Amino acid sequence: MNVRDFNFDLPQELIAQDPLLDRSSSRLLVMDKQTGEIEHRHFRDILSYLKEGDCLVINDTKVIPARLFGVKEGTEAKIEILLLKRRENDIWETLVKPGKKAKEGTVISFGDGLLKGTVIDVVEEGNRLIQFSYDGIFEEILDQLGQMPLPPYITHQLQDKNRYQTVYAKHEGSAAAPTAGLHFTKELLEEIEKKGISIARVTLHVGLGTFRPVKVDAIESHHMHSEFYMVEEAEAKKVNDTKKNGGRIICVGTTSCRTVESASTEDGILKAGSGWTEIFIYPGYRFKTLDCLITNFHLPESTLVMLVSALAGREHVLHAYEEAIKERYRFFSFGDAMFLTDLTNNQNGRRPLE
Repeated sequence: MNVRDFNFDLPQELIAQDPLLDRSSSRLLVMDKQTGEIEHRHFRDILSYLKEGDCLVINDTKVIPARLFGVKEGTEAKIEILLLKRRENDIWETLVKPGKKAKEGTVISFGDGLLKGTVIDVVEEGNRLIQFSYDGIFEEILDQLGQMPLPPYITHQLQDKNRYQTVYAKHEGSAAAPTAGLHFTKELLEEIEKKGISIARVTLHVGLGTFRPVKVDAIESHHMHSEFYMVEEAEAKKVNDTKKNGGRIICVGTTSCRTVESASTEDGILKAGSGWTEIFIYPGYRFKTLDCLITNFHLPESTLVMLVSALAGREHVLHAYEEAIKERYRFFSFGDAMFLTDLTNNQNGRRPLE
């Protein structure tokens, strides 16, 4: 399967630059994953598509203000770093710009020396391992000095850091937000629970590997970077009980999807535990646990478009994207959402291998 099979033309003006004032007022394109049938709604209407006995799976990771701006000690050259993942204690794997100024042994000062980082190694794809030194609590210093790591296609300054967090964000560790969850308000989640829909919380710390472009022609040769996930016993039980009782598992976002699919057995039992996943889902994949998916609109030729296509078929997905462009939907992180479901009430039917 060729990466160009997942390309589409997107007008630049449809890339959302700012979050909406009301999270749940974004638009919602509902698509039948079997037939490709489309309905146009608003996100708060998601309630009418969820049914008693369903289980909504959300990713409660919290984005850290991972972008830091500093200067190289000795030359005062400006250096920007992005924290990707904590390796141990105060050692982080980072993305450094410009990398040529960050050779092994380089010391970078942030906030007039409030935080210092020493490059101790150069690893995969030129990422740097940096050991930090400071007085106090690292998270508090990071909150003071760091900026939210918005994707490069968002050029506007974010006025409120919390708008790049879900309302249920809890466990710090992500370099990017699980953006499908940005549409939920606390009130909407309460209404969902009142309707008899259980909410299972899992954690996957989103790394930049999810968003890295596919640089090979044959997508089967693409390698995903690893991301850390956690599933608690009580949350796994909610998912397994739902399946046992005939309800649907509805994942909010590709990260929740990748978590449950990584942590499930071949017969669809979600196992509690933690670990690292490199799962890459593309057409031909047979879903073990997920039935339906709530997701945003993704970049052309991205692994995320491939994941969505694995669930609903490439032709249906690209047609839905054409419709969304025609109807002037807003794309990417602060954009509108899709719900891939069964409009014909044939619940739990899974698309066969292509």
